Amino acid sequence: MTSTEDFAVRAEAHRRELRVHCYRLAGSFDEAEDLVQETLLRAWRSRDQLEDGASLRAWLYKIATNTCLDFLRRVDRRPRTYAPVAGMDHGDGTPPDFLEWLQPFPDALLDPERPDEEAVARETVELVFLIAIQHLTPQQRAVFVFREVLGWTAAETAAAMDLSVASVNSALQRAKPGLRRHLPEDRAQWSTQGPTAEERKVIDAYMAVSQSGNLDGIADLLTSDIVLTMPPNPFWFTSRAAMMAFVGQSLNPVVPMYLGEWKYLPAAVNRMPAVAGYVRRPGTTIFRAQTLEALRVRDGRIAEITTFEPHLLAAFGMPLVIR
Repeated sequence: MTSTEDFAVRAEAHRRELRVHCYRLAGSFDEAEDLVQETLLRAWRSRDQLEDGASLRAWLYKIATNTCLDFLRRVDRRPRTYAPVAGMDHGDGTPPDFLEWLQPFPDALLDPERPDEEAVARETVELVFLIAIQHLTPQQRAVFVFREVLGWTAAETAAAMDLSVASVNSALQRAKPGLRRHLPEDRAQWSTQGPTAEERKVIDAYMAVSQSGNLDGIADLLTSDIVLTMPPNPFWFTSRAAMMAFVGQSLNPVVPMYLGEWKYLPAAVNRMPAVAGYVRRPGTTIFRAQTLEALRVRDGRIAEITTFEPHLLAAFGMPLVIR
């Protein structure tokens, strides 16, 4: 193997963790894929600049971070709150954050490939964390990830971001209270290792009642203040009554908005309980992917549903049609 081939193999071995890093900074799976590809391309083009004895991993993280920051400066996007949709009852809760670019991340790409790798902890990739960190400036976001998620020292972070140690410490001091303002107060009580047995039990029940079209059964599994969002779509609900009024239309065979018969498969995204929904429309014979739903369970009921578009299922290793 030539030195060039050896570099390519060694750099490629870091693709998985670099993808997660880019995902934390950008909040989008599709964009993380593009950003990590751009990172490896930049690294290849500048491979002669890697000093002998220098850490390839640290060097790649530096390139990945700069690639992400360049991207975030170009798009200059910030979270906003959902706006009312004419004629729709959203419930009486506070409008949630609206991030059109938010996408889930498959657990299969979070699991370690080698025994010496650490599994990605749930709290560092769950959607509520991804949404909260998007409220920080890109530089604060990167500093927080390096220091608090990856556990890098201030000096290591400064080297990776071409900043002074004082600037790193200042950015972290500003980032922490900004992040806390956008995280739920009960988050410290959530599981850190993935769906618990209680969560799986709730999700199994949710799939069963949804497949049977049992509206009362669905309502019984929801908290009264459930929040439903559908990025990048503008629909949102902040109460069980408002959500069920909307969902009931798609499950009622006698109304024009009826979609058809549903089937569900368990999914694994962001270390959270999740399901993939498939619909067999009237007059057809197969179930086509309709939704990818990440759910948050609180005290035995579903407190939050984030519904994504189904095109990501293929990338997550799940079928787009079932029979």
